[in-house]
Amino acid sequence: MLLSSFIHCSTPSRCFPIKTCTRCCQYSTGRSVRILDTPVLLKNALTFNRSGGHGGKQQYMRLKSSRKRCFSSECDEVGHQHEHGDVRVRFAPSPTGFLHLGGLRTALYNYIYAKKYGGSFILRMEDTDQSRLVPGAAESIEDMLEWAGIPPDESPRGGGQYGPYLQSQRLSLYSQAADSLVQTGKAYHCFCSQQRLELLKREALRSGQTPRYDNRCRHLRPDQLEEKLDQKVPHVIRFRLESGVEPFNDLVFGWNRHEVAQVEGDPVVLKADGFPTYHLANVVDDHLMKVSHVLRGSEWLISTSKHLLLYRALGWKPPVFGHLPLLLNRDGSKLSKRQGDIYIQSFQRSGALPEALLDITTHCGSGFNSNRVGRKMEELITEFNPSKITTHSALLDLDKLPEFNKIHLQQRIDDAVQRDWLVRDLQVRIQEVYGTQVQDQDVLQPDYITRVLHLRKGHISSVSDLVSSEYSYLWVRPSFSDQQMTALSSETQHIATLDYSGSYHNYCRLTGLPWFIP
Repeated sequence: MLLSSFIHCSTPSRCFPIKTCTRCCQYSTGRSVRILDTPVLLKNALTFNRSGGHGGKQQYMRLKSSRKRCFSSECDEVGHQHEHGDVRVRFAPSPTGFLHLGGLRTALYNYIYAKKYGGSFILRMEDTDQSRLVPGAAESIEDMLEWAGIPPDESPRGGGQYGPYLQSQRLSLYSQAADSLVQTGKAYHCFCSQQRLELLKREALRSGQTPRYDNRCRHLRPDQLEEKLDQKVPHVIRFRLESGVEPFNDLVFGWNRHEVAQVEGDPVVLKADGFPTYHLANVVDDHLMKVSHVLRGSEWLISTSKHLLLYRALGWKPPVFGHLPLLLNRDGSKLSKRQGDIYIQSFQRSGALPEALLDITTHCGSGFNSNRVGRKMEELITEFNPSKITTHSALLDLDKLPEFNKIHLQQRIDDAVQRDWLVRDLQVRIQEVYGTQVQDQDVLQPDYITRVLHLRKGHISSVSDLVSSEYSYLWVRPSFSDQQMTALSSETQHIATLDYSGSYHNYCRLTGLPWFIP
């Protein structure tokens, strides 16, 4: 229940309406979110004495500023309210490469947030940088999300009400938005050549300054502009940065504001080829797709003020922003795409279980009520608590992944449905590794593989361990020379006549080989 009230100040003209969450006593004035120290309700009015009292004839309450965040359904309306109705979050990677651990973590937090609050998880491909696109990357990213157990509700493959979900198929929408900005004087045509821009950059670096555009074309006279347009001089559209950026309350980092106009030149929002830059495209798409919450990496925190200026210029209400702390290596170094082993496909090929990957990436970070190993998706959603997300970077120790995988592998083996999946996966791996060496097809039977899984449960970290040379004897007939056989047993000739599939126990007993299958 929300209490709609007024705060009455000692100066009547300074009274203002508030809404109060009855669960945490957090209130909103429309400008900020604070928390009541001791709330007192007087005739549906909360009275606040700024000067210290009015002779004690009335009771007053004290208010104090707080960064505490309540995530009850009531407080959603007070603080980080779901301003577009239903919760809608998005993961918007660029298909200039394949999905890696950092991207998986961002997608996971968005997915969990959506499912926690009964919302939708959107996958959108930001493929506007056509020169750097990697063939097959877009399809692979969606494949890996589905493999990891975080399938999007709307995506390029699955479609949805607000598609298309490839930015390269939405160019007319960005052009319309850019034209609107130009018509209202919020943006302008820039005709500066690449050579001039490069000279500006070199001069700034030579003098020890940060390169920035000097906003030259902002000051073109109307006749100069018309002449260049008539001559079809190549141009881009730049957004006019203005001072006076309003602060915003980030879900993780709290109140933030960056006066971008003081440190940057006017940014390009539409390139000469008709493709938008990230700044315009993500604002247009988030608005048209009715995204309610933007959860992305903290590297975008400093750009958010610029995006809020774009929202204001277009007359649109912005979503709620939350910037997730970085995911780093154990030694604090940055995860790099040059590390081949951070790509999700490499983990999949090595036999890592998706739930183990999700578990280790959340275990090293924050945002959950507990920090135990072995959590499944349902438990991650239940224990998710956005107010517990910290600003500290998460240090990922991949050396611990085998232990996480071992725990989740045991859970799968004990679950009949997931065990069947393991059996099928192992059948494929056996045939890929050993091929024609498998002389007895009985070792590919589900019952046999199931017994192997149960007997080695707790000893292996991955099903791929079972196709290593250490366990080859489970799938192929051991090969010995006559000399080796004679050294092992005097009954060499008898052993050679044994039927492998029917007398494997005797075979192992006579040769002294280890055996596990009863």
